[in-house]
Amino acid sequence: MTDMTNSGAFAAPERKPGLKTEFAIYFAIIFAATVPLACLTWALTLVKSGRLPDRGPVARAWSQARIITPMIFSA
Repeated sequence: MTDMTNSGAFAAPERKPGLKTEFAIYFAIIFAATVPLACLTWALTLVKSGRLPDRGPVARAWSQARIITPMIFSA
């Protein structure tokens, strides 16, 4: 069996110092932009189906921001 404890193969990749702050700023901007659209789609679903959707508008906006923001940083 190979000893992998000192090789650094499983070490976390190093990040730039300001990357976490920049990610949070982009996330906040995207979240703020998706809240009105999420509210609209939530309300339309409520009117169309006559029942409350499973997820609220904030959860929908949060989910969209979690999907979109990493796409920006991976490009």
